[in-house]
Amino acid sequence: MEDWREKLGAAFGLDLPQNGETDAAQENPERADARSQQAGEVVHVMLDKKGRHGKVATLVTDLKCDDDALKDLARELKQLCGVGGSARGGEILIQGDQRDKVMTHLRTMGFKVK
Repeated sequence: MEDWREKLGAAFGLDLPQNGETDAAQENPERADARSQQAGEVVHVMLDKKGRHGKVATLVTDLKCDDDALKDLARELKQLCGVGGSARGGEILIQGDQRDKVMTHLRTMGFKVK
């Protein structure tokens, strides 16, 4: 008896994954993290309040990694600090003055931080 996946695949000409296979298994397993993509270059951590109506934000700049690695690193830093933020264009923005926590964590991860 044919499985519904086989019928669906045959109807649309698709090669569907078998039981137990997932999309994660099809992803590139050697996807580099932000640390390995940085290649020893310096990352700058600074406090910024321009254009934020007096509120402060911690900026991590000069990151040389792809968007996926950048978002993973931003998620980790936001969880560490317990605040919100964003990541785009080689920069991570963390809400509030979190410079000490961010710098300490990045150094333990192996980044060169100023």
